[in-house]
Amino acid sequence: MSARIPPDLPDDIFKIVFEKSPGSLLVKGDAPCFTIVAASDTYLEVTSSTRETIIGKGFFEAFPEDKTLTDDTNARVIFNKVVKTGQKIDVPAYRFDVYNPQTKAAEIRYWSCNNTPILNADKNVAYILNTVVDITNEVRAREAVVENENRLRMATEAASMATWDLGLRDLTFICSPRMNEIFGHDSNKQLPLDVLRIQVDAEDMKNIVVPAYNEALHTGHYLYEVRIYWPDGSLRWIKTQGIVIYDEKKEPARMLGTIIDITDSKRDEIRKNDFIAMASHELKTPLTSIKAYLQIMSKKLGPVSDSFINSVLQKANIQVNKMADLIHGFLDLSKLESGKLQLKMATFDMNKLIKDTILETSLLSPGRAIKFVQKKELTVYADSEKISQVISNFLSNAFKYSDKETPIVVTSAKNNGCVCVSVTDKGIGIKPKDQEKLFQRFYRVESEKMKNISGFGIGLYLASEIIQRHKGTIGVESEEGRGATFYFMLPETT
Repeated sequence: MSARIPPDLPDDIFKIVFEKSPGSLLVKGDAPCFTIVAASDTYLEVTSSTRETIIGKGFFEAFPEDKTLTDDTNARVIFNKVVKTGQKIDVPAYRFDVYNPQTKAAEIRYWSCNNTPILNADKNVAYILNTVVDITNEVRAREAVVENENRLRMATEAASMATWDLGLRDLTFICSPRMNEIFGHDSNKQLPLDVLRIQVDAEDMKNIVVPAYNEALHTGHYLYEVRIYWPDGSLRWIKTQGIVIYDEKKEPARMLGTIIDITDSKRDEIRKNDFIAMASHELKTPLTSIKAYLQIMSKKLGPVSDSFINSVLQKANIQVNKMADLIHGFLDLSKLESGKLQLKMATFDMNKLIKDTILETSLLSPGRAIKFVQKKELTVYADSEKISQVISNFLSNAFKYSDKETPIVVTSAKNNGCVCVSVTDKGIGIKPKDQEKLFQRFYRVESEKMKNISGFGIGLYLASEIIQRHKGTIGVESEEGRGATFYFMLPETT
């Protein structure tokens, strides 16, 4: 492709139009000099040049050539080819550093340019229109993407993490070689998704994977832990998490994620839970005997009007009850995490359960004022013993984290077809950052006010798991220094 300068275009008009054009430079086809005839304002700006310093000079006198450039990007080679062939030559990307007079140093720059021949009446190349675009930012952006991809790859490899990409429309599946290793296969093979899915435990596939997938299409997030079986029959555990990518119509298009092998940590967890269960079970027998002896002593010494003895027996009985609750909590935790926690479902009156729980819990903290605000006829279908355990935990926390002089309010009500139960105190309150983690296993708030308060951080975790297994909702509303309200909601039985 070539062009011609219109013969009837006055030089001054051409100069004005050219100087206001995009980044262009007009050079004569007088090889090997290639004298610069005109330069646009943009060209001067991007090359940090002035017309006085370059007009009338040879191109390579004004812009010394870079000997490291290849023939495909070397301006001298390209100009000569344009003159010889009369054809336009484009250079998509090349590096040519520009001297910055302010910093007095060369700055790395990347360019894209095209070189268009302009023919004279004899159809020889009279001029070359050299038009350049500064693409430094684009090149650096691409380099940053590549660098980030390399960092991500190295990070995932260092973490023994597999990556995967699932097309939600055509179910195309791409994964890293580490995925095969996690599933017990040769890393050199690209296995289809169906082969990997078959290895997932059937119960986990039905109860965990499918619900998590369906939920991810609405929430955009994907997270679960499941059991898998290797081709040799050995049991492993994996954890996968991902995000959903949406198209321009906000429809789910792809799902990206990672998978890690958590077998070792799961086995450690199982051993720990087995130990806790065994130790808790062994502690139950002597604790039951101690409680029986205390009851016998209380009956024997009941007629004795010795306030000290009665006070000591009462305090000892309270401590035994606390220890019994702690042991039962550990036993419930081990049952929960081994999948052996069973719910004994029945229909009952929630208000009556709350009153009974308040009465039992009050024995551990006599003298505390508890106000119960109730709604009549609240019937639910649930495990009354486990729900009582949740309410008791709420009350125990209210006792721990509020002054004895402040009242505790328990409420029950109906709300959108649900029975709502809440326990409110006027205690130290909870920071927003801690509220998000309160229901996690073994989580305890770290603060000066909490350091002398006993606990292992399993009560609220158990409460959360119990309510979730009832298909209910649990939560907390709090403001630091102004108390807290713990609540749960269960479907009402009509």
